[in-house]
Amino acid sequence: MDDADGYFGERVAATYDESSADMFEPAAVDAAAGVLAGLAGRGRALELGIGTGRIALPLARLGVPVHGIDMSRAMVARLRDKPGGDAIGVTIGDFATTRVDGTFAVAYLVFNTIMNLTTQAAQVACFGNVAAHLEPGGCFVIEVSIPDLRRLPPGQDVVPFHVSPARWAFDVYDVATQAMSSNYVEVAGGRGEYTSFPFRYVWPAELDLMAQLAGMRLRERWDGWTREPFTSESRQHVSIWEKPAS
Repeated sequence: MDDADGYFGERVAATYDESSADMFEPAAVDAAAGVLAGLAGRGRALELGIGTGRIALPLARLGVPVHGIDMSRAMVARLRDKPGGDAIGVTIGDFATTRVDGTFAVAYLVFNTIMNLTTQAAQVACFGNVAAHLEPGGCFVIEVSIPDLRRLPPGQDVVPFHVSPARWAFDVYDVATQAMSSNYVEVAGGRGEYTSFPFRYVWPAELDLMAQLAGMRLRERWDGWTREPFTSESRQHVSIWEKPAS
């Protein structure tokens, strides 16, 4: 791990877009940017964990002023290298606590980024930080997966999610603490490389309580960005909490 950039240092940043190629498909990006642009209206958007600009850049192209917070200078450098990236303001810091100037119509955390905060206290602090940045009536949006615990038989704590001749990926769960990690083994040129990222998984109801503690209320919850209903079979959700208008 690069201490300055957390778990998203130069080695990860160099191949991040390629390793997450499915999430960069136009269908995925356009749907998310469209929802966020609708929520922003004529206001500003705050992205927590802006990374390489997967959502921030298309959102800015829709006319929404975007500011980002991110701990990784290496990831932000990739954003800066992309067309339009130098026009997006970014504050380097921990998005759970870092403050920026002004208020925002919408703040958002996509692609499981809330789970990069590995303690409940940090996740609660994030909601409080967002509430302080939102203007009255503003919204906080989170896209995050549902923990895959239904696939765990008694005595097992590992769930594989990718297997190929040169790459293996699996999640490890600790159901007592809600700690988990995503682990990757890659083989290239006869050499293997292992990478592990720590997370804290979080349930929808738990997020709702965090929002309540921060003075926000649930407005919408969907299965995804195309607004399918959220059900007991959903494997992810997009949730929107609203700060009271008065």
